[in-house]
Amino acid sequence: MQYWLMKSEPGEFSIDDLKRVRVEPWDGIRNYQARNFIRDQMSRGDRAFFYHSSCKTPAIVGTMKIAGAAYPDPTAFDPKNAHYDPKSDPDNPTWMLVDVRFVRKFKHPLTLEQLKCERRLAGMRLLKRGNRLSVFPVDKAHWEHIHKMLEK
Repeated sequence: MQYWLMKSEPGEFSIDDLKRVRVEPWDGIRNYQARNFIRDQMSRGDRAFFYHSSCKTPAIVGTMKIAGAAYPDPTAFDPKNAHYDPKSDPDNPTWMLVDVRFVRKFKHPLTLEQLKCERRLAGMRLLKRGNRLSVFPVDKAHWEHIHKMLEK
């Protein structure tokens, strides 16, 4: 099993939205490195933190599970969709997605500022300067430490 962090702007899609619908395609990824993580490394059953980004208080707000293998992102082929990519070919798709399943919403989200204060999270990709990826792996030690923080 691998661990991930997946970012979403809460105005676009929030942890509450996922809790309501239970399973949702994680679409609209248009970064090659993030796409490669989804396509090449994510597997059904992997766990992921749901992170609210580009908001007043960025934070890890819950957890979800990868519900299946990666498949082509249909938004890339829809000219009416904001994520449309005219260069993406349905016979050789550029962009991939996975379905995610709601697991848990945290009673008290862990803010970016709280995470930055944790010495044991040094080296976590989220906390590195200039990290803009919306999907990336999380070390098992970091995953476990964040869950210990939630128990306090």
